[in-house]
Amino acid sequence: MERPHPRSTVALALVSCLIGFFPACGSAVGAIEVEQLKQAPDPPPGTSEYIVGIGDMLNVQVFEQDKMSAKVRVRSDGRITLPFLNDVPAAGKAPVKLAAELEEGLKAVVLNPKVTVFVEESKPPTISVSVLGEVSKPGVQLLEPGVGVAQAIASAGGLTPFAKKNRIFVVRAGIQPPRIHFRYDALTREVGPASSFRLRAGDVVIVE
Repeated sequence: MERPHPRSTVALALVSCLIGFFPACGSAVGAIEVEQLKQAPDPPPGTSEYIVGIGDMLNVQVFEQDKMSAKVRVRSDGRITLPFLNDVPAAGKAPVKLAAELEEGLKAVVLNPKVTVFVEESKPPTISVSVLGEVSKPGVQLLEPGVGVAQAIASAGGLTPFAKKNRIFVVRAGIQPPRIHFRYDALTREVGPASSFRLRAGDVVIVE
């Protein structure tokens, strides 16, 4: 009996841990074809509120309190260090929300503090997508927002000789069934639902 390719076995085990459970990847049963997928479109770039990210340079101004104001960069742990407040979580928050939280923290030392937060420098945003199975470099890929499945596979080094081009899946939380089925030839076309499909943070791409 032919043994399964080791990379496929590892990929399935990893995805099982990520998802918890879903039908075996050896079948398209339990998956929805991308042509049949109905969902709300992703918002156009630039229409949503800016969220502070790691590496951003923030200008924190406390009204009439120069010693409490500072320019700080968001560290790799997502925090910033400010006078009188020390380490403060910043990544993942809108500047307005962060300013409100800083005001709350400063109330212990300042009467009615007024804080504004400006983003002076921002790093290009990325999304985290796992690409597993029959690709040359399986693992987590940091990609630009708006990329498709073909770009994610290319970022993972492309398909291996063992890859089944008609058996590519995206596992996405929040939809039923949670797997979306793709074919490689459809992904590489310039038109059609497969080529226009856009990945989101947390998606898992599986190549069997």
